[in-house]
Amino acid sequence: MKRIVCLASGRGSNFLAVLSEIESGTIHGRCVGLIVDREGTGAAHIAEEHGIPVSLIDYSSFSAKEEYEEELLRTLRLLDPDLIVLAGYMKILGSAIIREYKGMIMNIHPSLLPAFPGLSAQKQALAYGVKVSGCTVHFVDEGTDTGPIVLQRCVLVLDDDDEERLSARILAEEHIALPEAVALFCSDQITLRERLVLRNQKPGPGQVPGSMTEGSRL
Repeated sequence: MKRIVCLASGRGSNFLAVLSEIESGTIHGRCVGLIVDREGTGAAHIAEEHGIPVSLIDYSSFSAKEEYEEELLRTLRLLDPDLIVLAGYMKILGSAIIREYKGMIMNIHPSLLPAFPGLSAQKQALAYGVKVSGCTVHFVDEGTDTGPIVLQRCVLVLDDDDEERLSARILAEEHIALPEAVALFCSDQITLRERLVLRNQKPGPGQVPGSMTEGSRL
């Protein structure tokens, strides 16, 4: 059973989506800890309700980013994860962490990468006038949202959409995509080969349809 550590910065809806699938047995793993980068997060409250240990590494309490990264890396080593899940974590991980856990860090991003990386992806999509948007689960590398794609889910962009409405529909797909990607990893159903994420098995009848998971390539 894989050891999962989640990192979060906010309300924790994606963290809860993953945790719910762990508790239901859909994900063959267990969450051994949540790391938050500030006080008062919804994610920490959810973790406490579910008996998940919470590590607070308050970014604002460090005089330099390097000191924060050192403490984060020390905490990760103590938790000994097989998979690190960025579930609404709003900091960019440093190179030392990414290199030590290469192929073991997943992130969820609210666009169909490689389109619209970085902040305000939904706003970028609306400004560009795209007709389809969505979300992407990808492995983390040293670029900004440039890592190998695990799976994606799509939503239509409607003529009367604003950023809030589009974000809400994408978020609903994130709550499906991230647990699905974690489940694939924990069941050893994916292999990372350079830029390519390969599916080792065909999806079973119980898996959620609509995701683009087999051989996703940038």
